[in-house]
Amino acid sequence: MTPEVKLSTSSGSEAITWPSSRLGSYSSKPHAPSKDARWDAVGRFEAEFGQLGLNDLRFIRRVGSGDIGSVYLVEIKGAEGCVFAAKVMDKEELASRCKESRANIEREILEMLDHPFLPALYATLDSDRWSCLLTEFCPGGDLHILRQQQPDRRFNEAAVRFYASEVVVAFEYLHMMGIIYRDLKPENVLIRSDGHIMLTDFDLCLKCDNSTPIALVKDQATLTKNSLPLCTVKQTPLSRILPNCKLPNIYCLRPRRTRRLRPSHHGLIDIVAEPIDTRSMSFVGTHEYLSPEIVSGEGHGNAVDWWTLGIFMYEMFYGVTPFRGVDNEFTLGNIVARAVEFPKEPAMPSSMKDLISQLLTKDPMERMGSTTGAAALKHHPFFQGVNWALLRCTTPPSVPKAVVQQDVEGKKEERVKNNVEYY
Repeated sequence: MTPEVKLSTSSGSEAITWPSSRLGSYSSKPHAPSKDARWDAVGRFEAEFGQLGLNDLRFIRRVGSGDIGSVYLVEIKGAEGCVFAAKVMDKEELASRCKESRANIEREILEMLDHPFLPALYATLDSDRWSCLLTEFCPGGDLHILRQQQPDRRFNEAAVRFYASEVVVAFEYLHMMGIIYRDLKPENVLIRSDGHIMLTDFDLCLKCDNSTPIALVKDQATLTKNSLPLCTVKQTPLSRILPNCKLPNIYCLRPRRTRRLRPSHHGLIDIVAEPIDTRSMSFVGTHEYLSPEIVSGEGHGNAVDWWTLGIFMYEMFYGVTPFRGVDNEFTLGNIVARAVEFPKEPAMPSSMKDLISQLLTKDPMERMGSTTGAAALKHHPFFQGVNWALLRCTTPPSVPKAVVQQDVEGKKEERVKNNVEYY
Protein backbone atom coordinates (compact mmCIF):
# COMPACT_ATOMS: atom_id res chain seq x y z
CA MET A 1 0.00 0.00 0.00
CA THR A 2 2.03 2.92 -1.28
CA PRO A 3 0.88 6.55 -0.84
CA GLU A 4 1.32 9.39 -3.27
CA VAL A 5 3.37 12.11 -1.57
CA LYS A 6 3.42 15.68 -2.82
CA LEU A 7 5.53 18.34 -1.12
CA SER A 8 4.21 21.89 -1.00
CA THR A 9 6.95 24.31 -2.00
CA SER A 10 5.39 27.12 -0.02
CA SER A 11 5.04 25.46 3.36
CA GLY A 12 6.95 22.20 3.10
CA SER A 13 3.87 20.31 4.23
CA GLU A 14 2.92 16.93 2.84
CA ALA A 15 -0.23 16.15 0.92
CA ILE A 16 -0.65 12.39 1.01
CA THR A 17 -3.28 10.48 -0.92
CA TRP A 18 -4.04 6.91 0.11
CA PRO A 19 -6.08 4.29 -1.72
CA SER A 20 -9.56 3.93 -0.27
CA SER A 21 -10.38 0.75 1.62
CA ARG A 22 -12.54 -0.69 4.35
CA LEU A 23 -11.52 -3.20 6.94
CA GLY A 24 -13.81 -6.15 7.37
CA SER A 25 -14.29 -7.89 10.69
CA TYR A 26 -12.38 -10.92 9.42
CA SER A 27 -9.12 -9.25 8.49
CA SER A 28 -6.09 -11.10 7.19
CA LYS A 29 -4.21 -9.28 9.95
CA PRO A 30 -6.06 -10.30 13.11
CA HIS A 31 -3.81 -8.23 15.42
CA ALA A 32 -5.09 -10.02 18.48
CA PRO A 33 -5.46 -13.58 19.77
CA SER A 34 -8.17 -15.67 18.13
CA LYS A 35 -10.09 -15.75 21.40
CA ASP A 36 -10.37 -11.97 21.51
CA ALA A 37 -14.00 -11.28 22.42
CA ARG A 38 -13.97 -8.03 20.44
CA TRP A 39 -13.33 -9.83 17.14
CA ASP A 40 -16.06 -12.31 18.02
CA ALA A 41 -18.52 -9.51 18.81
CA VAL A 42 -17.88 -7.72 15.51
CA GLY A 43 -18.01 -10.98 13.59
CA ARG A 44 -21.30 -12.10 15.16
CA PHE A 45 -22.93 -8.74 14.53
CA GLU A 46 -21.94 -8.57 10.86
CA ALA A 47 -22.90 -12.20 10.29
CA GLU A 48 -26.39 -11.51 11.64
CA PHE A 49 -27.10 -7.90 10.66
CA GLY A 50 -24.57 -6.98 7.97
CA GLN A 51 -22.08 -4.13 7.95
CA LEU A 52 -21.51 -2.44 11.30
CA GLY A 53 -22.45 1.25 11.41
CA LEU A 54 -22.22 4.17 13.82
CA ASN A 55 -25.86 3.74 14.85
CA ASP A 56 -25.03 0.21 15.99
CA LEU A 57 -22.71 1.54 18.73
CA ARG A 58 -23.75 2.59 22.23
CA PHE A 59 -21.61 5.53 23.35
CA ILE A 60 -20.88 5.27 27.06
CA ARG A 61 -18.54 8.16 27.85
CA ARG A 62 -15.79 10.25 26.37
CA VAL A 63 -12.33 9.11 27.46
CA GLY A 64 -10.14 11.62 25.63
CA SER A 65 -9.79 14.12 22.83
CA GLY A 66 -7.03 14.98 20.41
CA ASP A 67 -6.19 17.32 17.58
CA ILE A 68 -8.39 15.67 14.98
CA GLY A 69 -10.99 13.73 16.95
CA SER A 70 -12.47 12.58 20.24
CA VAL A 71 -12.24 9.08 21.71
CA TYR A 72 -15.22 7.39 23.34
CA LEU A 73 -15.77 4.21 25.29
CA VAL A 74 -18.40 2.30 23.30
CA GLU A 75 -20.00 -1.10 23.03
CA ILE A 76 -21.89 -2.79 20.21
CA LYS A 77 -25.61 -2.90 20.81
CA GLY A 78 -26.54 -6.41 21.75
CA ALA A 79 -23.00 -7.22 22.91
CA GLU A 80 -23.03 -5.48 26.28
CA GLY A 81 -19.82 -5.65 28.27
CA CYS A 82 -17.57 -5.96 25.20
CA VAL A 83 -16.10 -2.46 25.01
CA PHE A 84 -14.05 -0.64 22.38
CA ALA A 85 -12.39 2.72 21.94
CA ALA A 86 -14.00 4.71 19.13
CA LYS A 87 -12.09 7.64 17.65
CA VAL A 88 -14.74 9.84 16.05
CA MET A 89 -13.79 12.57 13.58
CA ASP A 90 -16.04 15.21 12.03
CA LYS A 91 -15.42 15.18 8.28
CA GLU A 92 -16.54 18.80 7.87
CA GLU A 93 -14.20 19.91 10.64
CA LEU A 94 -11.33 17.96 9.12
CA ALA A 95 -11.99 19.55 5.74
CA SER A 96 -12.15 23.07 7.20
CA ARG A 97 -8.80 22.54 8.92
CA CYS A 98 -7.21 20.79 5.91
CA LYS A 99 -6.56 17.62 7.92
CA GLU A 100 -8.34 14.94 5.89
CA SER A 101 -4.99 13.50 4.81
CA ARG A 102 -3.88 13.04 8.43
CA ALA A 103 -7.06 11.12 9.23
CA ASN A 104 -6.56 8.95 6.16
CA ILE A 105 -2.94 8.32 7.12
CA GLU A 106 -3.97 7.02 10.54
CA ARG A 107 -6.66 4.77 9.08
CA GLU A 108 -4.46 3.22 6.42
CA ILE A 109 -1.56 2.68 8.81
CA LEU A 110 -3.80 1.01 11.39
CA GLU A 111 -5.03 -1.36 8.69
CA MET A 112 -1.42 -2.39 8.04
CA LEU A 113 -0.36 -3.03 11.62
CA ASP A 114 -0.15 -6.46 13.23
CA HIS A 115 1.89 -6.20 16.44
CA PRO A 116 1.21 -6.74 20.16
CA PHE A 117 2.29 -3.21 21.15
CA LEU A 118 0.24 -1.47 18.46
CA PRO A 119 -3.54 -1.10 18.23
CA ALA A 120 -5.87 -3.55 16.53
CA LEU A 121 -8.34 -1.90 14.16
CA TYR A 122 -11.57 -3.87 14.50
CA ALA A 123 -13.64 -1.82 12.07
CA THR A 124 -13.82 1.50 10.23
CA LEU A 125 -17.24 3.14 10.28
CA ASP A 126 -18.36 6.01 8.07
CA SER A 127 -21.42 8.19 7.64
CA ASP A 128 -22.02 11.32 5.59
CA ARG A 129 -20.52 13.48 8.33
CA TRP A 130 -18.58 11.23 10.68
CA SER A 131 -15.61 8.90 10.39
CA CYS A 132 -14.88 6.42 13.17
CA LEU A 133 -12.01 4.04 13.98
CA LEU A 134 -12.94 1.18 16.30
CA THR A 135 -9.90 -0.01 18.27
CA GLU A 136 -8.97 -1.61 21.57
CA PHE A 137 -9.89 0.20 24.77
CA CYS A 138 -6.99 0.49 27.24
CA PRO A 139 -8.31 0.76 30.82
CA GLY A 140 -4.96 1.84 32.25
CA GLY A 141 -5.01 5.26 30.62
CA ASP A 142 -1.73 6.71 29.36
CA LEU A 143 1.79 6.92 30.77
CA HIS A 144 1.48 10.64 31.46
CA ILE A 145 -1.36 9.99 33.91
CA LEU A 146 0.33 6.90 35.36
CA ARG A 147 3.59 8.83 35.94
CA GLN A 148 1.74 11.50 37.90
CA GLN A 149 0.40 8.78 40.17
CA GLN A 150 3.90 7.57 41.08
CA PRO A 151 5.94 8.72 44.11
CA ASP A 152 7.57 12.05 43.20
CA ARG A 153 5.69 11.80 39.88
CA ARG A 154 8.40 9.79 38.21
CA PHE A 155 9.20 6.16 37.40
CA ASN A 156 12.10 4.18 38.81
CA GLU A 157 14.83 2.64 36.66
CA ALA A 158 13.11 -0.74 36.28
CA ALA A 159 9.85 0.84 35.09
CA VAL A 160 11.66 3.09 32.60
CA ARG A 161 13.51 0.04 31.26
CA PHE A 162 10.26 -1.90 30.87
CA TYR A 163 8.33 0.80 29.03
CA ALA A 164 11.31 1.90 26.94
CA SER A 165 12.02 -1.68 25.84
CA GLU A 166 8.45 -2.13 24.61
CA VAL A 167 8.63 1.17 22.73
CA VAL A 168 11.90 0.00 21.13
CA VAL A 169 10.21 -3.17 19.87
CA ALA A 170 7.22 -1.18 18.58
CA PHE A 171 9.57 1.21 16.72
CA GLU A 172 11.49 -1.74 15.31
CA TYR A 173 8.31 -3.12 13.76
CA LEU A 174 7.13 0.27 12.48
CA HIS A 175 10.48 1.00 10.87
CA MET A 176 10.55 -2.43 9.28
CA MET A 177 7.15 -1.57 7.79
CA GLY A 178 8.60 1.70 6.47
CA ILE A 179 6.72 3.89 8.98
CA ILE A 180 8.31 6.74 10.96
CA TYR A 181 6.14 7.44 14.02
CA ARG A 182 7.23 11.05 14.81
CA ASP A 183 4.96 11.62 17.84
CA LEU A 184 6.24 9.63 20.81
CA LYS A 185 5.27 11.11 24.18
CA PRO A 186 3.77 9.64 27.39
CA GLU A 187 0.28 10.76 26.35
CA ASN A 188 0.50 8.52 23.28
CA VAL A 189 1.55 5.40 25.17
CA LEU A 190 -1.51 3.61 26.57
CA ILE A 191 -1.65 0.89 29.21
CA ARG A 192 -3.51 -2.25 28.20
CA SER A 193 -5.51 -4.40 30.62
CA ASP A 194 -2.47 -6.65 31.14
CA GLY A 195 -0.14 -3.72 31.95
CA HIS A 196 1.75 -3.78 28.65
CA ILE A 197 1.81 -0.77 26.37
CA MET A 198 0.10 0.22 23.17
CA LEU A 199 1.18 3.15 20.98
CA THR A 200 -1.65 5.32 19.71
CA ASP A 201 -2.27 8.33 17.43
CA PHE A 202 -0.74 7.61 14.03
CA ASP A 203 -1.90 10.74 12.21
CA LEU A 204 1.60 12.30 12.22
CA CYS A 205 3.31 9.20 10.84
CA LEU A 206 5.39 9.29 7.67
CA LYS A 207 4.88 6.28 5.41
CA CYS A 208 7.89 5.48 3.25
CA ASP A 209 8.00 3.73 -0.09
CA ASN A 210 9.14 0.12 -0.47
CA SER A 211 12.85 0.90 -0.40
CA THR A 212 13.42 0.18 3.29
CA PRO A 213 16.72 -1.75 3.42
CA ILE A 214 16.89 -4.99 5.38
CA ALA A 215 20.19 -6.42 6.58
CA LEU A 216 21.15 -9.58 8.46
CA VAL A 217 24.18 -8.66 10.57
CA LYS A 218 26.27 -11.17 12.50
CA ASP A 219 28.86 -9.02 14.23
CA GLN A 220 27.30 -7.34 17.26
CA ALA A 221 30.16 -4.85 17.42
CA THR A 222 28.94 -3.22 14.21
CA LEU A 223 25.61 -2.49 15.84
CA THR A 224 27.13 -0.06 18.31
CA LYS A 225 28.55 2.04 15.50
CA ASN A 226 26.40 4.29 13.37
CA SER A 227 27.60 2.91 10.06
CA LEU A 228 25.37 1.72 7.26
CA PRO A 229 24.68 -2.02 7.11
CA LEU A 230 27.14 -3.80 4.84
CA CYS A 231 24.58 -6.14 3.32
CA THR A 232 21.19 -4.74 2.35
CA VAL A 233 18.32 -5.64 0.08
CA LYS A 234 15.02 -4.05 -0.85
CA GLN A 235 12.12 -4.68 1.51
CA THR A 236 10.57 -8.08 0.82
CA PRO A 237 8.94 -10.79 2.92
CA LEU A 238 11.59 -12.26 5.22
CA SER A 239 11.00 -15.73 3.83
CA ARG A 240 12.19 -14.52 0.43
CA ILE A 241 15.29 -12.54 1.43
CA LEU A 242 18.21 -13.38 -0.86
CA PRO A 243 20.89 -10.83 0.01
CA ASN A 244 23.86 -10.26 -2.24
CA CYS A 245 26.79 -10.57 0.16
CA LYS A 246 30.04 -8.98 -0.88
CA LEU A 247 32.01 -9.32 2.34
CA PRO A 248 32.88 -12.72 3.84
CA ASN A 249 32.45 -11.68 7.47
CA ILE A 250 28.71 -11.01 7.07
CA TYR A 251 26.44 -14.04 7.18
CA CYS A 252 23.20 -13.93 5.17
CA LEU A 253 20.41 -16.46 4.82
CA ARG A 254 20.63 -18.57 1.71
CA PRO A 255 17.95 -20.83 0.15
CA ARG A 256 17.80 -24.52 1.08
CA ARG A 257 20.21 -24.07 3.97
CA THR A 258 18.81 -25.67 7.09
CA ARG A 259 21.89 -26.25 9.24
CA ARG A 260 21.61 -24.32 12.51
CA LEU A 261 24.40 -21.90 13.31
CA ARG A 262 26.46 -22.55 16.40
CA PRO A 263 26.57 -19.37 18.52
CA SER A 264 30.12 -20.11 19.65
CA HIS A 265 31.33 -20.00 16.05
CA HIS A 266 29.08 -17.47 14.40
CA GLY A 267 27.60 -15.24 17.11
CA LEU A 268 24.08 -13.81 17.03
CA ILE A 269 22.28 -12.56 13.94
CA ASP A 270 20.30 -9.32 14.02
CA ILE A 271 17.82 -8.04 11.47
CA VAL A 272 18.37 -4.37 10.73
CA ALA A 273 15.58 -2.51 8.94
CA GLU A 274 15.43 1.27 8.94
CA PRO A 275 13.71 3.66 6.48
CA ILE A 276 16.93 5.65 6.13
CA ASP A 277 16.31 6.79 2.56
CA THR A 278 13.15 8.79 3.36
CA ARG A 279 13.34 12.48 4.09
CA SER A 280 10.60 14.91 5.11
CA MET A 281 10.62 18.69 5.48
CA SER A 282 7.46 18.82 7.62
CA PHE A 283 7.41 20.59 10.97
CA VAL A 284 5.47 18.00 12.96
CA GLY A 285 5.44 16.75 16.53
CA THR A 286 5.20 18.11 20.06
CA HIS A 287 7.47 21.07 20.85
CA GLU A 288 9.35 19.53 23.78
CA TYR A 289 9.94 16.34 21.78
CA LEU A 290 11.03 17.87 18.46
CA SER A 291 14.45 16.86 17.19
CA PRO A 292 17.10 19.44 16.17
CA GLU A 293 16.78 18.54 12.48
CA ILE A 294 13.03 19.23 12.56
CA VAL A 295 13.53 22.55 14.38
CA SER A 296 16.24 23.69 11.97
CA GLY A 297 14.16 22.64 8.96
CA GLU A 298 17.00 20.70 7.36
CA GLY A 299 14.84 17.64 6.74
CA HIS A 300 14.49 14.52 8.83
CA GLY A 301 14.23 10.75 8.61
CA ASN A 302 13.88 7.80 10.99
CA ALA A 303 16.40 9.24 13.48
CA VAL A 304 13.67 11.51 14.87
CA ASP A 305 12.03 8.49 16.53
CA TRP A 306 15.21 7.62 18.43
CA TRP A 307 15.56 11.25 19.56
CA THR A 308 12.00 11.18 20.94
CA LEU A 309 12.81 7.94 22.77
CA GLY A 310 15.65 9.76 24.56
CA ILE A 311 13.30 12.59 25.58
CA PHE A 312 10.70 10.01 26.61
CA MET A 313 13.11 8.13 28.89
CA TYR A 314 14.42 11.36 30.43
CA GLU A 315 10.89 12.57 31.24
CA MET A 316 9.86 9.20 32.64
CA PHE A 317 12.79 9.22 35.07
CA TYR A 318 12.96 12.92 36.03
CA GLY A 319 9.35 13.97 35.52
CA VAL A 320 10.31 16.80 33.14
CA THR A 321 11.65 17.03 29.59
CA PRO A 322 15.31 18.12 29.21
CA PHE A 323 14.95 21.16 26.93
CA ARG A 324 11.76 22.80 28.16
CA GLY A 325 11.93 26.60 28.21
CA VAL A 326 9.65 29.38 29.43
CA ASP A 327 7.78 29.23 26.11
CA ASN A 328 7.88 27.29 22.87
CA GLU A 329 10.43 29.62 21.29
CA PHE A 330 12.92 29.11 24.13
CA THR A 331 12.25 25.37 24.05
CA LEU A 332 13.13 25.17 20.37
CA GLY A 333 16.28 27.24 20.97
CA ASN A 334 17.36 24.89 23.74
CA ILE A 335 16.81 21.85 21.54
CA VAL A 336 19.14 23.19 18.87
CA ALA A 337 21.84 24.83 21.00
CA ARG A 338 21.87 23.47 24.55
CA ALA A 339 23.53 20.23 25.63
CA VAL A 340 21.45 17.78 27.65
CA GLU A 341 21.99 18.13 31.41
CA PHE A 342 21.34 15.48 34.05
CA PRO A 343 20.26 16.64 37.54
CA LYS A 344 22.14 15.17 40.48
CA GLU A 345 18.90 14.19 42.19
CA PRO A 346 17.52 11.70 41.62
CA ALA A 347 20.72 9.97 40.61
CA MET A 348 20.41 8.39 37.18
CA PRO A 349 22.24 5.09 36.57
CA SER A 350 25.30 5.53 34.34
CA SER A 351 24.02 3.08 31.71
CA MET A 352 20.75 4.97 31.35
CA LYS A 353 22.61 8.28 31.18
CA ASP A 354 24.87 6.93 28.45
CA LEU A 355 21.95 5.63 26.40
CA ILE A 356 19.98 8.86 26.67
CA SER A 357 23.08 10.88 25.76
CA GLN A 358 23.56 8.82 22.61
CA LEU A 359 19.89 9.12 21.70
CA LEU A 360 19.96 12.90 22.22
CA THR A 361 22.94 13.47 19.93
CA LYS A 362 22.25 16.63 17.90
CA ASP A 363 23.64 15.24 14.64
CA PRO A 364 21.08 12.68 13.39
CA MET A 365 23.78 10.75 11.50
CA GLU A 366 25.70 10.22 14.75
CA ARG A 367 22.61 9.43 16.83
CA MET A 368 22.25 5.91 18.20
CA GLY A 369 19.75 3.97 16.14
CA SER A 370 19.91 6.24 13.12
CA THR A 371 21.26 3.54 10.80
CA THR A 372 21.21 0.21 12.64
CA GLY A 373 18.01 0.98 14.50
CA ALA A 374 16.61 -1.07 17.35
CA ALA A 375 19.34 -3.68 16.99
CA ALA A 376 21.89 -1.18 18.32
CA LEU A 377 19.74 -0.24 21.30
CA LYS A 378 19.02 -3.85 22.25
CA HIS A 379 22.73 -4.48 22.84
CA HIS A 380 23.20 -1.41 25.04
CA PRO A 381 24.10 -2.16 28.69
CA PHE A 382 20.97 -0.38 29.95
CA PHE A 383 18.85 -3.18 28.48
CA GLN A 384 21.06 -5.96 29.81
CA GLY A 385 18.87 -8.76 31.12
CA VAL A 386 15.87 -7.89 28.92
CA ASN A 387 14.53 -11.00 27.22
CA TRP A 388 13.47 -9.45 23.92
CA ALA A 389 11.92 -12.64 22.59
CA LEU A 390 9.67 -13.01 25.65
CA LEU A 391 9.01 -9.35 26.35
CA ARG A 392 5.26 -9.87 26.66
CA CYS A 393 5.89 -12.44 29.40
CA THR A 394 7.66 -9.86 31.57
CA THR A 395 5.68 -8.70 34.59
CA PRO A 396 4.63 -5.05 34.07
CA PRO A 397 5.32 -2.44 36.76
CA SER A 398 1.62 -1.64 37.00
CA VAL A 399 -1.51 -3.55 36.02
CA PRO A 400 -4.78 -1.56 35.81
CA LYS A 401 -7.99 -2.65 37.45
CA ALA A 402 -10.24 -4.70 35.21
CA VAL A 403 -13.18 -2.95 33.59
CA VAL A 404 -16.29 -4.37 35.26
CA GLN A 405 -19.88 -4.07 34.08
CA GLN A 406 -20.69 -1.44 36.70
CA ASP A 407 -17.96 0.80 35.26
CA VAL A 408 -19.39 0.39 31.78
CA GLU A 409 -23.00 1.01 32.76
CA GLY A 410 -22.43 3.95 35.11
CA LYS A 411 -25.30 6.20 36.07
CA LYS A 412 -27.97 6.76 33.46
CA GLU A 413 -27.69 10.53 33.63
CA GLU A 414 -23.93 10.33 33.02
CA ARG A 415 -24.20 8.40 29.77
CA VAL A 416 -23.79 10.48 26.63
CA LYS A 417 -26.69 10.66 24.19
CA ASN A 418 -26.44 7.95 21.56
CA ASN A 419 -26.28 10.47 18.73
CA VAL A 420 -22.96 11.64 17.33
CA GLU A 421 -24.55 14.96 16.36
CA TYR A 422 -24.44 16.02 20.03
CA TYR A 423 -20.66 15.60 20.34
